[in-house]
Amino acid sequence: MPTPEHIKLGVMIEVPSLLFQLDELMTYVDFVSVGSNDLFQFLCAVDRGNTRVAERFDTLNVAFLRALKSIVDAANKAHVPVTLCGELAGRPLEAMALVGLGYRDLSMSPASLGPVKAMLRTLDVGRLSARLLPRLEPGHDDSNIRDVLRRFASETDVAL
Repeated sequence: MPTPEHIKLGVMIEVPSLLFQLDELMTYVDFVSVGSNDLFQFLCAVDRGNTRVAERFDTLNVAFLRALKSIVDAANKAHVPVTLCGELAGRPLEAMALVGLGYRDLSMSPASLGPVKAMLRTLDVGRLSARLLPRLEPGHDDSNIRDVLRRFASETDVAL
């Protein structure tokens, strides 16, 4: 096998401290992947394996979605490809939120492909982003993004 002529360097964003270094980080990497499971766990200080507290934390909370939006924005600004992997991408409602934030490459288990694809085929991304993004702005009083997304899906016939 020949030696590669170019080696691409990437980073997996899984810890909150990287959120404060995104612009600098993007100058060093060729691609970014977001480890949504670990990032959520560390950002929200929740042990998803602890059944006593795991249900108290919503992966569609405003703080986490703002963090995810800052990553995709920094990557797009630097023209660095960004993907997201983890259980989050494999659930239709959560995948819908990710697409509304600007993610276009999602990694998920094979069993999740059908339901997520069905949702995507019925989704107007522009309308979704127009409804979702203002609710992530500071000072907005919408704290239950999950309900906002469900209402949007119902109103626009998105297959969930």
